[in-house]
Order: sequence, then structure tokens, then C-alpha cells
Amino acid sequence: MGRGDKKTAKGKRFKGSYGKSRPATATKSKKPVVRTAEQAS
Repeated sequence: MGRGDKKTAKGKRFKGSYGKSRPATATKSKKPVVRTAEQAS
């Protein structure tokens, strides 16, 4: 598994392609849920 392996992110970076292991758009991190006094109980 290295640069020649098209199924890994490193291989996709080397080849310049996108897919499941290297999505074209980076996933956004979700904000943590802020709990109020109502939701906690």
C-alpha cells in the first residue's frame, strides 16, 4: 500500500484523483450541541 495503490488516499494524492478514501470536498466538522437547562433534564 503506497503511492501506486489507487484505493488509498496517498495513492489518490499521487495520481491526482478523488474518491471514497479521498473526497474532493473536505467534510465539515459539526458544532457540539449546546444543551440548555430544559434539554438536560
